[in-house]
Amino acid sequence: MRILLTNDDGIHAPGLKVLEDIAAHLSTDVWVVAPDDEQSAASHSLTISAPLRVRRLSERRFAVRGTPTDCVLMAVQHLIPAESPPHLLLSGVNRGGNIADDITYSGTVAGAMEGSILAIPSIALSQTRDYAEGGNGTTRWDTARTHGAPLIASLLRLGWPRDVLLNVNFPDVAADKVTGVRLARQGKRDQSLTRITRRIDPHGAPYYWIGFEGIPEHPLPDSDLAAIAAGHISVTPLHLDLTHEATYAHLAANLATQLRASRASR
Repeated sequence: MRILLTNDDGIHAPGLKVLEDIAAHLSTDVWVVAPDDEQSAASHSLTISAPLRVRRLSERRFAVRGTPTDCVLMAVQHLIPAESPPHLLLSGVNRGGNIADDITYSGTVAGAMEGSILAIPSIALSQTRDYAEGGNGTTRWDTARTHGAPLIASLLRLGWPRDVLLNVNFPDVAADKVTGVRLARQGKRDQSLTRITRRIDPHGAPYYWIGFEGIPEHPLPDSDLAAIAAGHISVTPLHLDLTHEATYAHLAANLATQLRASRASR
């Protein structure tokens, strides 16, 4: 099995080394194509106004000056032999969770999203951590390292549709304290984690910094937020079709009538 690894924390991120350890339990044919520098919160962005620069670090390890999406495209279209494309894409392991509303910002999830678009079974993996101290808490990498490979092997045996990616988050507990694996829905935060802080530079001019803070949550019991809070590994299938079916049905049933009524009243 040929496995492609990417991330959004950059080619030298500790989480990528953890992902390499996980992948080594699954295959000996592992390729790494990751951003040259950190691309956190890049979401599903493409680099279209600058050239992509690629550094070959070893036979199957590359750094791309671009986003996670760029990395996946470069890997599949130019770096990995076309006659033997990847059978699996793993993105991560991200330093910090990608759950609830965070998913829409995530470059880690975007890497798996691009893999799914290219018909490669894809999984995003993140290690949650405590932001209560301004994001300076310890990241429990051994939790993802211990549970990653067995979970991925189980998911591969079960399979999933080609237009779906799997979003996996490991709880912020020691590896032996994980309480199980829970299939979870994408949650909704009570309020955003993101905060903009105003600061003053040495010249007296203001600047602004976007960061994160810990906020008490009251999640729905079947959500990824609840799963992580209970010490479970959360697994959430994400669909690339963003159509909201209930609104689609409502508009389909009523929009034509509303437009006719509007034209008649003119």
